[in-house]
Amino acid sequence: MLSAKSLFQEILDHDESYRLFCSIAAGGESQGGWENARIAALVPAGERALAPRIARHGADEDKHGRIFNALLKKRGLQPVEVPPDTDYTMLLERNGIGLAHDRLRSEQPLTVRDIVTYLAHSRVTEQRASEQMDLLRRHFADHPDIGRAVRMISADEDNHLAYCHEELLRFAHAGHGRAIQRALRECALAEIRVYRDVSLAVMARMGRLLGWSRARAAVLAAGIHAVYAYERAAGWRRMVTLKMPERRGALDGPAAAAPEFA
Repeated sequence: MLSAKSLFQEILDHDESYRLFCSIAAGGESQGGWENARIAALVPAGERALAPRIARHGADEDKHGRIFNALLKKRGLQPVEVPPDTDYTMLLERNGIGLAHDRLRSEQPLTVRDIVTYLAHSRVTEQRASEQMDLLRRHFADHPDIGRAVRMISADEDNHLAYCHEELLRFAHAGHGRAIQRALRECALAEIRVYRDVSLAVMARMGRLLGWSRARAAVLAAGIHAVYAYERAAGWRRMVTLKMPERRGALDGPAAAAPEFA
């Protein structure tokens, strides 16, 4: 039976597919760590109180990258270069979503509008990350190799999502509501396209590594297209709603240390 659990178990059990999965995940998380660190350094003077939370967000993402690399090392594997068509974070940037890396490499302080753009981008992408990690947590929280990593990363992604809701609502109450909704909608519609394309690229590569039949590969591709059709019609709306989270100040304080993997 083809299910999310059986699919990931197959990827987990094969060295080369596992290596590709962890390498893609590590690359994306490390990139997110760099982006947040630069944004924290460039926060405008009037929003400096937000900088420690953005830095904490970046520290968490960097920690996740180290965790995925540690999982590879534990299995005696080396990371592989991330194929360009599977690079979710870079493809989002190329689609004009979030803050351009050229902007982040400069030393010019960001504007409040830039911070709103960053938070809207994060709210959408953290929704995706939280959902994906929740799926892995439900199926693999007790797995002897990846269980601890899944539980920690999932909790972090939930915190990141809560932080985005709280901060965006603060900016909305300060008069930026229309700009926020416009940015959220634009980002959500772009993200679902990028997610579809990346999913197709990743599954195509996994299929070649795992020797999937054409029929099985076609079924998986059809499923990805079906998810996109749903998200394009209505599912994207879950990414643009805002509500005050139950946990306030989710990114206050330092990031938790990454677990050791013997």
